[in-house]
Amino acid sequence: MNFKCLRHLTKSEAPIPCDSVDVSAGWDRGVALLKDSEGTARMLAIPTHQVSGIEDPALLTPEEPNYFASAWAARSAVEWRLRRHLPRDAVAITVDSMAASNQDQLFLRIDCIDKDVAASLASYSGALDTDWRTMTVDLKGRRYWARKLVSNDLSDVSPFRLLADGIDGAKAEMGLWSLAAVGANFSGAPGFILLAHRVEPTAGGHAEDLQDRDCAIARSKS
Repeated sequence: MNFKCLRHLTKSEAPIPCDSVDVSAGWDRGVALLKDSEGTARMLAIPTHQVSGIEDPALLTPEEPNYFASAWAARSAVEWRLRRHLPRDAVAITVDSMAASNQDQLFLRIDCIDKDVAASLASYSGALDTDWRTMTVDLKGRRYWARKLVSNDLSDVSPFRLLADGIDGAKAEMGLWSLAAVGANFSGAPGFILLAHRVEPTAGGHAEDLQDRDCAIARSKS
């Protein structure tokens, strides 16, 4: 779908069906922003060149664009569709495992976090530090690894590399992991809670379960 957006853009047309396509850093370093067919305001951030998914080795190189940072910046498109501002702890970015993806292209979902997940993370955040640790509670029936990350907008760090380098064995089997970044505040400092889950190949692994396509949290925080 993002390549259809690019074809329109090269003809100096609006990048339909995408909301926008940023190729300011080059055609092979861009990000397309597309409204998902599911959800009230869910958006997809998609590289403008071929990146197969979380398993793609290119994501672990310093030369690859920071797709999580682009996805976080795109939360304004979610807010526009909801017609309301979202506090950072109401927004989550998710990437599914290779087992859960039916497309040969990386995309990051930007959407509201599920209200129950938000409540669990708010209660649990005091137990987090900058090391990956297995949580002692489940989120949507799954036991996640979690860590805190102090960063305003993810522009200074790659969650993909933090996962690969921070959990033993993850780098060799990135396709078996789902990954999420949830906005947070730590003693007044803006940051994120990173969540990762290793899946069984036959069981799937949908980090998007942490999100709420109806965005109920937006109504509760308005």
